[in-house]
Amino acid sequence: MDSISNILYSQQTFFKSQKTKPIADRLVYLKALKEVVLSKEQAVYDALYKDFKKSEFESFISEFGLVLSQLNLVIKNLEKWAKPERIKSSLLTFPSKDFIYKEPYGNVLVISPWNYPFLLALEPLIIAIAAGNTVILKPSELTKHTSQLLTNIVKAVFPENYVASIQGDVQVATELLSKKWDYIFFTGSVSVGKIIAEAAAKHLTPVTLELGGKSPCIIDDTANLKLAAKRIVWGKFFNGGQTCIAPDYIIIKHALKQEFITLLKAEITQFYGKNPEESKDFPRIINTKNTSRLANMLKDCHVVFGGTIDEKTNYIAPTLIDEPALDSEVMQDEIFGPILPILTYETENDLDRIISSFEKPLALYAFSNDKKFIDHILSTYSFGGGVVNDVLIHFGNHRLPFGGVGPSGMGAYHGKYGFDTFSHHKAVIKRGNWLDPSLRYAPYNQKVTIIKKIFKYFG
Repeated sequence: MDSISNILYSQQTFFKSQKTKPIADRLVYLKALKEVVLSKEQAVYDALYKDFKKSEFESFISEFGLVLSQLNLVIKNLEKWAKPERIKSSLLTFPSKDFIYKEPYGNVLVISPWNYPFLLALEPLIIAIAAGNTVILKPSELTKHTSQLLTNIVKAVFPENYVASIQGDVQVATELLSKKWDYIFFTGSVSVGKIIAEAAAKHLTPVTLELGGKSPCIIDDTANLKLAAKRIVWGKFFNGGQTCIAPDYIIIKHALKQEFITLLKAEITQFYGKNPEESKDFPRIINTKNTSRLANMLKDCHVVFGGTIDEKTNYIAPTLIDEPALDSEVMQDEIFGPILPILTYETENDLDRIISSFEKPLALYAFSNDKKFIDHILSTYSFGGGVVNDVLIHFGNHRLPFGGVGPSGMGAYHGKYGFDTFSHHKAVIKRGNWLDPSLRYAPYNQKVTIIKKIFKYFG
């Protein structure tokens, strides 16, 4: 057997030993992980900066701080989450006590992305362990410093037959996907998500796919334009635009477009200065391949701000483009970079024509003070999650499920939703023996009449 097969076999054996199931043992490892993560705080910031010049502020609020919050939340609530849940019994099963038991799936594969390499590796790992599974983590090969740090952290806390981090490129990922897993959790692109789903289907393995799409940002004529510009600039260019729930494009009332472009320009300059390339707060694109991909999107576009590219340093300036065609390259795929197209509309039919040109997105944002308009948007369009009068912030509430719909993903996590994702909910009825009505037993004779009356009365 190769090394991956050896590790997986050892984890399968370990899981079958029942040693992942005691809550007290899970908590010991989670608390140990918290201590190691705390000790590596500066190392996390250093690794993220080396990988794509991410600032310490963004590294804390979008990665380190969220991982720490997740650990604190899970440690505090695990015993409550894992407790069997008492359910109201049915008259048809009387006398009985009914429960939902939360049991781990078993051996879990987590494949994490490069854009938030620390957070999106550790958050699913934490909740998979909390639910009682073993885990093999495949961190991104594109963020080599952060991935090596993740591997070191995992090794410092867990034995390999419990949790292991396996680094490598697409060949390693392909080999991992050829194995039989009890659950697969993937965060990344739609195209790779399809490959994951196909591999999982061969073994009927359940999956969570956190993908992406073209997330619209709608602005009507009742919105606070200055505040909207500030919040959109923050959310769009955070992490260099490399965020799956970033606003992918703006749709604004035509009469407001020029004023809003002026406001966007002012906010970008306020955030990053006249030359964002010199700003310590503006990250780089992850690699040359993605820089070239984004540069190609700008060809034949009407750039109204930014557009500066340095492929040697993987720098692309915060860029605004005006009214690209829906069939242009920049509008065909998720941008995933610091390029913001600005489209216009006049009627709700115009909005529908644009939004319906794309698959269901991971996020949708609407800036408006018109309740009727907001209700129309929220009830008309399907999307993973969204915000009214802001962007991104729904990701930060662990009480909300986070996930996509249709091509933008399947399944959800965060907080208890994550624990439930990595747990099989096992229905159990504990039947009493002190009463055993003969109604269900043959010979049935005219019992069907009584049964029909019972069903009619009790619904």
